[in-house]
Amino acid sequence: MTDPVLLDQYILNHISPEEEFLRELDRETHIKILGSRMLSGHLQGQILSMISCMIKPSCILEIGTFTGYSALCLAKGLAEGGQLHTIEIDDELESIAQKYFLKSGFADRIVQHIGDARQIIPAINQSFDLVFIDADKRDYCDYYHLIIDKIPVGGFLLADNVLWDGKVADPDAAGEDQTRGILEFNDLVQTDPRVKNVILPVRDGIMVVQKVAE
Repeated sequence: MTDPVLLDQYILNHISPEEEFLRELDRETHIKILGSRMLSGHLQGQILSMISCMIKPSCILEIGTFTGYSALCLAKGLAEGGQLHTIEIDDELESIAQKYFLKSGFADRIVQHIGDARQIIPAINQSFDLVFIDADKRDYCDYYHLIIDKIPVGGFLLADNVLWDGKVADPDAAGEDQTRGILEFNDLVQTDPRVKNVILPVRDGIMVVQKVAE
């Protein structure tokens, strides 16, 4: 059986190269930031970029900026004149994200919000062609309820970590707060007649959701 590490490296060797500003952001995040494994990274970043470029959204909402890697990947697909709103609760991460937004040339298309997404989302008077959720897993259902009416029919939502290190299939882990949040979110999406959905088993699982009815 093929060594998974070798297979991962093969995949990385056969996808489009990482831009220098993203490589620098990845390096600085791993050097300076606790929980650096939360960074999207090259493979997931390329997937986010590809999806965004296929959709060509006029407006994107990201819930969970972290240090800005995924926001920059998503911003690549923005339609001309488009805008990305990104929300992060940890104000200590704002400066590093802002630094790389400026380096990338996307700063004028990205609006940073600092605070609780559950309070910020209702204040953004905007619809979103594409939403990416990658924040506190316990609040995924709250985020979904807040944004689903802001997504037009045909729009997309992406949610990260929906496999939660395999714990979603482990009955013994179902009582953990974060695991329960993911399980409830996955069930919420699965039973919502307004959407179609699929899980991509990439890294920790990405749920792709398309809204098909109001």
